[in-house]
Amino acid sequence: MKPNLTRVTATLAVLATAGALTAACGSGSSDKSLTVWMYPVIADQAASRTYWQQIEKDFEAANSGLDLKIELQPWDNRDQKVATALSGGKGPDVVLLGPDQIPQYVQNGTLAPVDAAVADARSSFLPGALKALSVDGKLYAAPIYHTVTSTLYNKKLLDKAGIKKPPETWDEIRAAAPKLKAAGVATLDYSASPEASLNLNYYPLLWQAGGTVFSPDGKKAAFNSPAGVEALTFLVDLYKSGAIPKSALNNKNVLPDQALGKQQVAMGFTNVPAEVKTAGDAWGADNVVVGLPLRYRKQVGFGLPGGLGVNAKSKNKAKAEAFLRFMIAPERISGLTQASGFLSPRTDVKATGGDASTAKFTEALTYAYPGEPNAAARQVMSLLSAEIQAALTGKKQPKQALDDAAKQADDLLARQR
Repeated sequence: MKPNLTRVTATLAVLATAGALTAACGSGSSDKSLTVWMYPVIADQAASRTYWQQIEKDFEAANSGLDLKIELQPWDNRDQKVATALSGGKGPDVVLLGPDQIPQYVQNGTLAPVDAAVADARSSFLPGALKALSVDGKLYAAPIYHTVTSTLYNKKLLDKAGIKKPPETWDEIRAAAPKLKAAGVATLDYSASPEASLNLNYYPLLWQAGGTVFSPDGKKAAFNSPAGVEALTFLVDLYKSGAIPKSALNNKNVLPDQALGKQQVAMGFTNVPAEVKTAGDAWGADNVVVGLPLRYRKQVGFGLPGGLGVNAKSKNKAKAEAFLRFMIAPERISGLTQASGFLSPRTDVKATGGDASTAKFTEALTYAYPGEPNAAARQVMSLLSAEIQAALTGKKQPKQALDDAAKQADDLLARQR
């Protein structure tokens, strides 16, 4: 995704600038060098460089004679670059991955299992984090952080509309919409840009309605179920009424540039912890209210672990695993959560901050769902995004749009069997 994540993936994707993509590769590494591709987990560029430079120094100090190169990469075109590098026998020894990337790389034989690297600490990790980064019972990435999304409200706009209790359910959003419209603002922020991950817009609503993206065996699309139609109809009705701003069609999930950041809409439903400060700077800290994930039939939000995977063709797997053990140590997990604003994948390392918003996001982690791993997940997302746009703009009815996307997805899935 763009991971991501945290926003998990989409917010940081635009905040980050492209780092140089070098020719260093795992297949060419020696036993004296180790290359890591890292992404903008730490949104502030200067802080990111400083943090990872210190990691290089600390790891090299603990591994005399080893040259560690942590190359900061951009989120943009991440999937294509990683897939091309790994499938071509090139790329880094270690790479940051999300759960939705792993199945396709495992299927291609380009990732090595990393169970041995986390064996001594396995019981200290959130079970869901390990499960999300595993395929067929084998772990393919060692968790180093956990993203979480939840609701974010602009208290000033809610007060202006006379809404004392922030909307926490679909029905409450529907009820709030006319009041907010009368106050001159939209209700729910949404990102319908093709570049925005569905994990941060349509999918959480699909899951809240009780639906799934794929069938249980992963061989068919399931998002055109009654639950899927209900979720898309919910969005279309809000969009037609003005409760979702028209800017949603181009919204890429970047808070300062979107209607939520500009105080044109009262709430977002897939916001990350780092956006609390961004919103506070724009709205005033007293106007920022963090809630739990929305409820409908289910209460669920998106959140996933980020983990370090090992190139199956690395010539230095032993040192790669040593780096993973180094990064999952409690002191490194704690340092990264503090630097990134994300949460800890370890139960024995608590998130830093201690304020009310951190506590609320930590509570939201209970409802975090990492999505549905599938080797074709990214391609299906691209197909579905276009049809959701068609439904929002009135070119197709919600059911027709989802059925059309499902047909394309089923054809794709059939070809990949």
